[in-house]
Amino acid sequence: MTPTLEFAYEARADLLPAVELGETPHGRRRMIPITGGVFEGPAIRGRILPGGADWQIIRADGVTEVDALYALETDDGAVIQVRNCGLRHGPPEIMERLAAGETIDPAAYYFRATPVFAASEGPHAWLNRSVFVCAGARFASTVTLRVFRVL
Repeated sequence: MTPTLEFAYEARADLLPAVELGETPHGRRRMIPITGGVFEGPAIRGRILPGGADWQIIRADGVTEVDALYALETDDGAVIQVRNCGLRHGPPEIMERLAAGETIDPAAYYFRATPVFAASEGPHAWLNRSVFVCAGARFASTVTLRVFRVL
């Protein structure tokens, strides 16, 4: 049995600059505030609510662990919690350019995560019943995520 993927939606989140918390026993910690955005797919669309954040740890090996918590508001008024955890890494020179705000081809680095949803019963409850994966692309003040349901 080989799983297949079904496109769920694409999101574009608006971000503020990273807030550096400094070195911790687990690595360099920082927080990136999420100020809004939009998402759209075949069965769901709406906006990303302001107030979320991506709490990151940059490990000694150069890998960034992402742990984002935010909310989606659908066009029909439902609010859905998203917790998206994953990894971003690439060659040091690519990651330095990305950190400097340059636009880098997402194929030049690895950015994958696994969103988990908390949706109320109703038309969006399908989000609670499947595993999802996403591929990300980081830009100077936004992040784009293509989210897929694993079938």
